[in-house]
Amino acid sequence: MAKVSDLPLKYRTMMAVYPWRKLNPVPSTAMTKPLSESRVAIVSSGALVGPQQDPFDETIKGGDWSYRVLDSDMDVQTLIETHRSDAFDHSGVAADKNMGLPLDRLREMADAGEIGEIAPRHISLMGSITAPGRLVKSTLPQVAQLLRDDAVDVALMVPL
Repeated sequence: MAKVSDLPLKYRTMMAVYPWRKLNPVPSTAMTKPLSESRVAIVSSGALVGPQQDPFDETIKGGDWSYRVLDSDMDVQTLIETHRSDAFDHSGVAADKNMGLPLDRLREMADAGEIGEIAPRHISLMGSITAPGRLVKSTLPQVAQLLRDDAVDVALMVPL
């Protein structure tokens, strides 16, 4: 398992001085039905985009707070990773896009009856947003509404 001490000095320093936000209590909702009857969506911070979508913008100071909608019937391997962070090894996602958006695994779970069904749409965000105010104020309410519109019971969060 990786340790903070394994990170380059610039990341250890950033983590030591970054003004981490504290949420108390952490927002959550109790499940109202079994997972085997639930509609499940994926929300990834892998900055994955479809072949016809614009990449996330690496030049925005504090991070690109936009999001991309990814359809359930897409071929996961056609996704393009546009994550700006160099704080993690991108080779796993390059080899298998399911590392960032495990849609093929979700399909297997639906086929096995472990989940009720797959939501029609999934969300991709940019991770490593150092100024999350716009993300929290603008983007996340839009994402939450999209998930409500799709009658999603469970959102699987995939952080990168």
